[in-house]
Amino acid sequence: MKVLANDGISNTGKEALEKGGYDVITTTVAQEQLINYINDKKIGVLLVRSATKVRKDLIDACPTIKIIGRGGVGMDNIDVDYAKSKGIHVINTPASSSHSVAELVFAHFYGLARFLHNSNRDMPLEGDANFNKLKKAYANGVELKGKTLGVLGFGRIGQATAKVALGVGMRVIAFDPFIDKANLELDFFDGQKVNFEIKTISKNEVLKQADFITLHVPAQKEYVIGKAEFKMMKDGVILANAARGGVVDEVALINAIESGKIAGAALDVFENEPKPEIQLLMNASLSLTPHTGAATNEAQDRIGTELAEQIISILG
Repeated sequence: MKVLANDGISNTGKEALEKGGYDVITTTVAQEQLINYINDKKIGVLLVRSATKVRKDLIDACPTIKIIGRGGVGMDNIDVDYAKSKGIHVINTPASSSHSVAELVFAHFYGLARFLHNSNRDMPLEGDANFNKLKKAYANGVELKGKTLGVLGFGRIGQATAKVALGVGMRVIAFDPFIDKANLELDFFDGQKVNFEIKTISKNEVLKQADFITLHVPAQKEYVIGKAEFKMMKDGVILANAARGGVVDEVALINAIESGKIAGAALDVFENEPKPEIQLLMNASLSLTPHTGAATNEAQDRIGTELAEQIISILG
């Protein structure tokens, strides 16, 4: 059977599938050409990440598809229920990229807390001529240890991010409408383990208490963070969105930065991908990455291997 990994797959995943007898194609086919390609090649398994859309029209037009796989967590680019109603298996890899996203969030947090996103731009331009000026400009950084991290969305990725925060020495508070509490086990290099039980609280309390806020929620019909939510936050809070574009009102975010309510924000996802608004790209208080939360070699290996295992298990 042929497998089309339209948004790519790790070598470990490709090798596992080939060892299982599958023909793996890693050609990236344009969305408008995808239906014809799948039918011409008689593709049985379609693997995607966030770029490729698998909607009703494609599902109806491609009867050879037996499995649709999403490398990662969110499946808002796939008409999951419709595919399942047609007898197609829909799979994803919810645990594989959790730690990678968590580390990216903290890379942004540390960068914002110490102005690294700006000083790394300014030093090559002015480091020789205005060293003391830059030193003074970036001298008011803050430490994360002892601060409160608010986690909105306490599923796998939210909990992975909370674990990093606990290791840093932060207090963790969380909101999730579907989770009352979670037991987080921190594993250390020497085999020691420490357990923390985190009981979730209301969204409003998280917003009021947190010094740093991170979102790990699925796509929503309405903003999770908008003008009203920014008003509830402490002055000088730092926010990160590595979840989905559209869960933060970007206009309200810019206004909150300009008013001083928000000290800085990290965005890995945007309402308009792949063309983020220029007001975001040019704002000095934003630390930006191009939707790379799961883009580590380790995560890609885990994703590819997990997809391969699921496919082989389903199809035999």
